[in-house]
Amino acid sequence: MLFVFFGLSLSSSWGNGHATTYRGLLAGLQELGHQTVFFERDCEWYAAHRDLPHPPMAELHLYSDWPTVRPAAIAHARRADVVIVGSYFPDAIPVLDELRTGLLSPLLCFYDIDTPVTLDQLRSNRCAYLRASQIPEVDLYLSFTGGPVLNELSRQWNARCARPLYCACDPAVYAAPQNRRDPPQFALGYMGTFAPDRQAKFERLFLEPARRLPQLAFRVAGSMYPGIHRWPANVHYASHLPPDQHAAFYASCRFTLNLTRQAMVEAGYSPSIRLFEAATGGHPIVTDPWPGLRGFFRPGEEILVAAEATDVLSYLRLPLLEAQRIGAAARQRVLRAHTGRHRAMQLQGYIEELNRTRWAVTVS
Repeated sequence: MLFVFFGLSLSSSWGNGHATTYRGLLAGLQELGHQTVFFERDCEWYAAHRDLPHPPMAELHLYSDWPTVRPAAIAHARRADVVIVGSYFPDAIPVLDELRTGLLSPLLCFYDIDTPVTLDQLRSNRCAYLRASQIPEVDLYLSFTGGPVLNELSRQWNARCARPLYCACDPAVYAAPQNRRDPPQFALGYMGTFAPDRQAKFERLFLEPARRLPQLAFRVAGSMYPGIHRWPANVHYASHLPPDQHAAFYASCRFTLNLTRQAMVEAGYSPSIRLFEAATGGHPIVTDPWPGLRGFFRPGEEILVAAEATDVLSYLRLPLLEAQRIGAAARQRVLRAHTGRHRAMQLQGYIEELNRTRWAVTVS
């Protein structure tokens, strides 16, 4: 099949988790024998931090403005078997308007990598990449968030078919570096862009342990943080790390911290791409609690859950072998269920289900 994607970014992972998600999914589709084309607006901030200008898993089209690229983009979409428009794609609304679903059109999907944020913005009529009236017009609403949100999409927003499609990453890319024999340099690492709604957790679960353990080194990678000069002196900071350095980042830290955006916590069932990246390399993870976590990793066996600084401090005292055992168990869980190939197979299954339904309608 030919898949045409319209997404936020495939070429640059700077300041977003979309690129890693798309790369894993598209690599999985390629493994299954499908062709993919990806349209991405050439934004200045991504162009300045482009870490995959020639993606091997897709034909990439960068464009400066929608009116100029529109004829070629729509022509590609009309020839496709499946068109997938992603959340935060800046020209999503005109694309969805032009590709309204129909029996003679390609299957039209919306891939919401930000479902709780999207729904919150729709409720206040301020979503820049999706109108509520467009939800019933797509054949398939793919949601980064599962659980009760899927029922809300169907009942309240009239989605024809809402299915989960969680993020995932490529095990070949995010496995631990094979030649590292040195012990981790940092006690705890955190990778994530600044977000006001998780800053209190960052202070409580990362900066406070760093203050209480000045003899240990801590590490942060992420952009747009205010007040960095007030952080403890034992916190090492980098504003951005490209994906080819993520595996080394996780390997340099004895534990990796995961912090969930508040909208994702409230919706639940919203695993972060960073969870899968770290777990793929077998690195032990400490996460804040959120509903649905047990559906992805078993707390205490494959992941550690922390609500307070004292929880983090207790985990940092765990014997090295115990931490390694937890990390290894998380890796096995990812390899069994959460790779890009798994997501591609799920998507393929959804498409086959919809095509059978379409065929039945056409015949009748």
